[in-house]
Amino acid sequence: MTNIQLEIASRVKDMREVCEISLQEMAQKLDVPVDTYQKYESGEMDIPASILYEASQIFDVDTSLLLTGEDTRMSVFAVTRKDKGIRIDRREAYDYENLASNFSHKEMEPFIVNVMPKEEGYIPEPNYHKGYEFVYVLEGRLRVFIKDNIIDLNEGDSIYFDSLYKHSMIALDNKPVKFLDVLKL
Repeated sequence: MTNIQLEIASRVKDMREVCEISLQEMAQKLDVPVDTYQKYESGEMDIPASILYEASQIFDVDTSLLLTGEDTRMSVFAVTRKDKGIRIDRREAYDYENLASNFSHKEMEPFIVNVMPKEEGYIPEPNYHKGYEFVYVLEGRLRVFIKDNIIDLNEGDSIYFDSLYKHSMIALDNKPVKFLDVLKL
């Protein structure tokens, strides 16, 4: 586990305690098993971006407070310059860059995601969460696993899906993939 992972987990736990929400209540609100939620808070398990976003809604704070420890200041607009978004190094399979970390009370969470190629046959652990997700491939080719489907996306292709269905993604052609990922919970 990384220092960043532990810091985020600690902030989530602190916010839950400040809001006087029990572990059981929080797990129920996030629709995850209590033992999974405990692993999130202890830093034993990466907290998916979708869970962080949903937790921020429950705590009535911006996601960036959980990610960085800093509160947001922008409420009319927020500009993020190329390669200057908040980097989130949380999951082995994906590298996230938050594109609107300093905008308060977001209704959606935009990221640039980089996926590095893995060995043949590798399939990352599937993720699922409430809400919807929009993925637009900027560079490379991306394979999306969702429910019982396998969809290959090329540069310029996009997919919009219900995130309640288990989903994961891998880079194709042994090359990195870069895509825009917008979460709406």
